[in-house]
Amino acid sequence: MKQLLYIFLFTVSFNLTAQENLPSAKIKTLDGDITTLEEISKENDLIVVSLWATWCVPCKKELDAINDVYIDWQDETNVKVYAISVDDSRTVSKVKPLVNGKAWDFTILLDTNNDLKRELGASTVPLTLIIKNGKIVHRHSGYTPGSEDDLYEEIKKHS
Repeated sequence: MKQLLYIFLFTVSFNLTAQENLPSAKIKTLDGDITTLEEISKENDLIVVSLWATWCVPCKKELDAINDVYIDWQDETNVKVYAISVDDSRTVSKVKPLVNGKAWDFTILLDTNNDLKRELGASTVPLTLIIKNGKIVHRHSGYTPGSEDDLYEEIKKHS
């Protein structure tokens, strides 16, 4: 029984640290152009992706906190942040006005059909990923004040 527990724990810890391939779901820019995470990651060695929604208070708090330090992050690590809204067809019209009001400095994308969210197996938002050279190297769900500091430590590990 003890050996089974050790094997299970080893398997789980290996899966948590294993690099994940990027999903192939298509996402849209606010201008309506189509792209994928794979295309975005080809343009940038190190990116942060945050899945969020206009109705998600922790999501907006996380993105506000990241925006406050984003310029410093870029200067120090050359990271690029992409905030991908998972608002559906009923609420997607709220994305652009909210983003304009917030004046976030990062790129906003749309996953209106939740294809990317499904491919990532995300049950809740916010979901934050660090992608390095086309592989997911860090994944975190939820937000609490100060989580952006932990995220930055992870970014530095991979920069």
